[in-house]
Amino acid sequence: MPDKNKAPISILIIEDDLILNYQLKQLLEKQSFIVTQCFNGEQGLQNAVSNHYDLILLDVSLPKRDGYSVLNTLRQTQQTPVIILTAHGAEEERIMGFKNGADDYLPKPFNFTELVLRIEAILRRARSAIPQQVVDSVLQYEGLILDRQKQQVFFQDHPVQLTPIQFKLLWTLMLHANHLLSKPQLYRLVMERDFSRYDRSLDMHMSRVRRKLTDVGMPVDRLQTVHGTGYILL
Repeated sequence: MPDKNKAPISILIIEDDLILNYQLKQLLEKQSFIVTQCFNGEQGLQNAVSNHYDLILLDVSLPKRDGYSVLNTLRQTQQTPVIILTAHGAEEERIMGFKNGADDYLPKPFNFTELVLRIEAILRRARSAIPQQVVDSVLQYEGLILDRQKQQVFFQDHPVQLTPIQFKLLWTLMLHANHLLSKPQLYRLVMERDFSRYDRSLDMHMSRVRRKLTDVGMPVDRLQTVHGTGYILL
């Protein structure tokens, strides 16, 4: 539940199922979140880019503009955390969501308690990415520069756009450069939940981070997968 001593947390729901949209609004407002509703992709995108939200719940199958298009366009200008809502068991939807910059996903039908826990975990990650002091807010390693305060990434002076969870993942790997981190470790440190071998969220985020870094010239073997174990930044 949000801290009542802090500014209220605003959530944008982009969902065309009227019943589910209103159920989510009612349940989230009971948790003291400030909720805005949209019912199609075009309306949702306009709302998302015109206003500040702490988090967006985004359905995939939307009229006028689908969720992937909304997310892809949003990521060109904003890094607002996004949880995509997918059809149950639709792995291709989850993969496409991560490719377009989603922070997490939840298959329908979902448990509302789990949704709230995932929202709170993502908000904690977003807050933890902004340190209380400037000290140690910048990491530099072999051409990589990460600034936690500004949420900026550079490789050899080339800017790299990462979502908050992607930034936290790379920051964690840089803090432990040349040391192998297991998937269970990374799930606890980055995803803030226990590892499940059926959950491919971390793999998808790692793939996106690697692709974005190699696109600006970082050698592909700098960020390595140790199959069956975890990841290491060299």
